[in-house]
Amino acid sequence: MSEAPVDGVQRLRMSWEEYERLPEWPRTEWVDGEVLVMSPPAQPHASAVARLIMALGRAFPDLEIGTEAGLWLPRNRLRGPDVMMAEGRTDETHRTTMPLLVAEVLSPSTRSEDTIRKSMEYAEGGVPRYWIVDPDLCTIDALLNVDGAWETEAHLDDRDPVAEIVIGDHGSVMLDLREILR
Repeated sequence: MSEAPVDGVQRLRMSWEEYERLPEWPRTEWVDGEVLVMSPPAQPHASAVARLIMALGRAFPDLEIGTEAGLWLPRNRLRGPDVMMAEGRTDETHRTTMPLLVAEVLSPSTRSEDTIRKSMEYAEGGVPRYWIVDPDLCTIDALLNVDGAWETEAHLDDRDPVAEIVIGDHGSVMLDLREILR
């Protein structure tokens, strides 16, 4: 196995069989025959993830909402979004049906991975909504997948910190930047 650190993410060449034998920690994803090893999130990141899950849970009590669960994407890519919301429970180790929403809370070490590579993979895979929570810029971008490209559904910042976002026929969530990134 060779390793090549890029943007604070350690990348190791590894077969799927080798990947399956890894422990659950550290946090990893498997992309293009490489394992991406991420450092543990800092407390502000973990707190933002927890508050986002709580907001979604209050708005959508009948949907499955979790963190860092595996999501299979096209071309044999396994990602672990910070937050994923989907219809129905699954007994799969890694979800193969597209969730309703994935969200990433940006960290300095994974910023480009989350905003460039994952963004393209989620769009290509048919994920309908992608939210990018940026603690450094104090913004949340709620993106909607329209024909494989992201369109901004809402942009939350200091000037416009609140937006109501409808999730299909499941209802809506009042997303408040001040609640998520306090």
